[in-house]
Amino acid sequence: MKRILALIAFLTLSIAVVSCSSSKGGGSGSTYKRNVEASYYHDKFNGRRTASGEKFRNSDLTAAHRKLAFGTRLRVTNVANGESVVVKVNDRGPHKRGRELDLSKRAFMSISDNKNHGVIRVNIEVLN
Repeated sequence: MKRILALIAFLTLSIAVVSCSSSKGGGSGSTYKRNVEASYYHDKFNGRRTASGEKFRNSDLTAAHRKLAFGTRLRVTNVANGESVVVKVNDRGPHKRGRELDLSKRAFMSISDNKNHGVIRVNIEVLN
């Protein structure tokens, strides 16, 4: 009986800790990284298979990340102008040191304030 009560207490406490820690960001998502570099895919990758097996299209709202699970939805916000976009992780990368995300061209251009730059500083929130 004591073991059962101890198990119930442990599970209740675990659930409380998890629910408190996942409520950052106003309930819409939890901040994953702040002020990191993001770039975008070159057009030459259109039509190629991503690491998840999907066909890459620069017209989709997708991203590459080294570790986050495929299908993870992210809110990516440009630090300079506050513009944000929601993307789905479907590939691995970026392969350049110091960069956190490779965005599809559509995603990048929708939040970029200078279309002539290939890198921007962003904040990343995990939505699911």
